[in-house]
Amino acid sequence: MPKKFYSSTEEFLKVFSSSDYHDETILLKGARPFGFEKIGKILQQKLHETVLEINLNALVHNLNYYRARLKPSTKIMAMVKATSYGSGSFEIANVLQFHHVDALAVAYADEGVELRQHGITLPVMVMNPDSQNFDAMIRNQLDPEIYSFRLLNQFHESLHRLGHEPVPVHIKLDTGMHRLGFQKHEINELIVRLKNHKNIQVQSVFSHLAASDESEHDGFTRYQIEQFEQMSRAIMQAFSYPIERHILNSSGILRFSEAQYDMVRLGIGLYGVAATSSEQQQLQQVATLRTTISQIKNVSANETVGYSRFGKLRRDSIIAIVAIGYADGISRRMGNGVGKMLVNGKAAPLIGNVCMDMCMLDITDIPAKEGDEVLVFGPEYPVTEMAKNVGTIPYEVLTGISQRVKRIYFQE
Repeated sequence: MPKKFYSSTEEFLKVFSSSDYHDETILLKGARPFGFEKIGKILQQKLHETVLEINLNALVHNLNYYRARLKPSTKIMAMVKATSYGSGSFEIANVLQFHHVDALAVAYADEGVELRQHGITLPVMVMNPDSQNFDAMIRNQLDPEIYSFRLLNQFHESLHRLGHEPVPVHIKLDTGMHRLGFQKHEINELIVRLKNHKNIQVQSVFSHLAASDESEHDGFTRYQIEQFEQMSRAIMQAFSYPIERHILNSSGILRFSEAQYDMVRLGIGLYGVAATSSEQQQLQQVATLRTTISQIKNVSANETVGYSRFGKLRRDSIIAIVAIGYADGISRRMGNGVGKMLVNGKAAPLIGNVCMDMCMLDITDIPAKEGDEVLVFGPEYPVTEMAKNVGTIPYEVLTGISQRVKRIYFQE
């Protein structure tokens, strides 16, 4: 392939044409004075109208923030389920592996298989295993969460059929959330069955806190930790080999540090979302969602905008149509003035119903032109604030970003 050289970033930008680049991976590397971020910006704008930018520096910063608040002996299991809360699967896992987290957790077996196919060698816990995927899990050394006797028996049968040596499992205990897990009255029977299944070895025992981020429920959280202590200790005492324990999630790491046990599970905090404002100030937002203005038009007062004519104009208005809709993960709840996006740093309310592939903004009081960038959420408009305005939680916003939205990863 012929090489081309330019004396400066500005010289490159003068001759840049998006038609010169297609189906390629582009590496931008250079010192900050070169201003390569200008090239990155124009590549994103020209090649992808709507992108989700993933700041890997912010991810590492957040990991180190929580790591610094743990005892040196406490391990970290990083949650990468739901494509790492929308940020990407193996891309995020690879960074976490490089920075020496101790284990990963996914929701389903196929997520774990994808990690293995991309060279992830860390222990991986599958939180919602299915008996139909046990063979694939065993082949790929993925450790199932076992939360019921039915699942325990099915996994034992799969191992017995394959004649496999002992495989590690993670036992889920229900300490009061009443989602998945063994209850207190089932512990004795659980111990008996585990002892009878010689091809199963308990790697860890864990539970999940229901409200560790809400101070009004601190009494209940402490009750859960007490129940976990009793139930897990009974299991540990029944076996001669060491068994790890973990119960803390992101908010629990900071608010109930006395319950670190052997490991913690770092989830939403890793991606820059905290339970308290003081904690939020210490984190960096990992994901930034950007789109562009496709068209701008003047619409007279008393006209309507969008489907079902819900967007009723009370004044002569300037409307921007932007290239993102509910098929990209923008909730229809954002329509009709509920949500907003930032255009040139100023808040523009959504008008009319959100469409499948686009939505409309009222930019009457905001200078803008077609092709301008629109910030859906990012450091200037945090995803926590966006979620609050729409009446949901950041988890739903982040995991709802469609896979058709291009992910752009950058790291300095």
